[in-house]
Order: sequence, then C-alpha cells, then structure tokens
Amino acid sequence: MNERPGRDRSSAGDPVRTLELLWREPGQGARRGPKQRTTVDAVVAAAIRIADADGLDALTMRAVATELGVTPMATYTYVPGKAELLDLMIDAVYLQMPRRDFTGKSWREKVSAIAQDNLAMFDSHPWLTYLPTTRPPLGPGMIAKYDHELSAFDSLGLSDLEMDGALTYVLGFVNSVARIAIDSHRAAADSGQSDGQWWERAGPLLERVLDGDRYPLASRVGTAAGQAFDAAYSASHAYEFGLARVLDGLADLISDR
Repeated sequence: MNERPGRDRSSAGDPVRTLELLWREPGQGARRGPKQRTTVDAVVAAAIRIADADGLDALTMRAVATELGVTPMATYTYVPGKAELLDLMIDAVYLQMPRRDFTGKSWREKVSAIAQDNLAMFDSHPWLTYLPTTRPPLGPGMIAKYDHELSAFDSLGLSDLEMDGALTYVLGFVNSVARIAIDSHRAAADSGQSDGQWWERAGPLLERVLDGDRYPLASRVGTAAGQAFDAAYSASHAYEFGLARVLDGLADLISDR
C-alpha cells in the first residue's frame, strides 16, 4: 500500500461542484433519463474499499468503475473526477465515525476518547493519514466531526480560537503517531522482517561500531528503548506517553481560565 504524500490532497477539485456533491444538492447526484445503475454513495463506498485495500495509488476512476461493474465513462456521471471523489471519501469516513456520549465525562476523558477514535479511523483507513486536509471538505461528515470534537472543549473558559487550536493540537498529535504505526507496518511488510528480526541482524554490528563513551546518551537510552520495545520505536508507547503530555499541556491552558 504505497502512498505518495503530497500528491493528493483534499479540496483540489472545483469547490462548487464538490460542495454540491458533498451535500447531495439536486442536479449532481440525480440525473434524468434511463434508470441509473449506481449512485454517488455506491461510487464513494467502492473508492474507499479500493483505497483501504491498496492505497491511493490504486484509486482511479477506472478501478472504481470495475469495482461497480460499470463503464469508466458512466462513473463520471456521478463524480467529475478523482479530486472530488477524494473529498467525498474523506467526508464519508468522517460521517461514519462514532459520536460518543460525553455526558458526565471530564474534559480529559472526552479528549482521550476523541484521540482514540481518530487513531482507530487512521488504522482502518491508512490512506487518510497521508492525505493533507488543510482545506477540509466542508461536507456533513466533516462538520459533524468538528462540532462533536469541539464539544470536548466547550464550557472550559477557552476562547473560540483556543478551542479550535486545542483540537488541532490533539488531532495533529494523533496523526503523527498513526504515521509511526503505519510506517512500521510497511517497513516490516516491505523487508519481510519484523522489527525484532531486523534488530537481531543489525545489533551485533552496531555494538561493534557504536562508541558508548563518545555517545553515552544515545547508547544508554537507545539500548533501553530497544530492549523495551524490541524496535527503535513503539507506536503504542508513543501514543500513551504523548497523549498524557498533550493532556497535561492543555490542563495548563485550561487552569489559567
């Protein structure tokens, strides 16, 4: 599942046509004439299946058409192209995310739940991890996700900009950890070796060439981490340790209010 970070991004298509599709405005999803063989929702679902299985490089309008059993040209009657399709896919995934009931929960519990739900989303849809969304698809899924996640910071005395910044901070952390996990899995798949097997081969040579007196911290800390994780990195440890620090940082901001 090779991705090419930066090649694809959200909101790269025509904004008006994309918004019409996202909100299923009349004239985009429905056509007059012969009975339609599929729907916009079916096209989006097929595209997500392809991306989940084989990554964005495998996602083409022709591949979607094959998945649906229609001609490539027929697919364009539902979605103008891949740029608009990507926004529809992102929004559909966002719409399917769980919206936990936060009643009676502390802000730490709420933020932790948001982080966990986003991590699970990236695990289920790895292609989303590398798809820039600095111009987010402003569809019903994205709006519902944003509104729900902002509620974790509501009534804490934060300004609107601080609430937006706090959420961006949390989601940025989750995305970075998700990349570590995905990259680790891909490295193992590409090399045919687990992290532990790789270290078994590299370790003896490293012990001979690494001067512990010259690099005392790297030697000591690196050895401790390697022994604990059987790898250079542990995505689960990075997530647990990092989330605690994220929450502590937000606690300082919130306590000031």
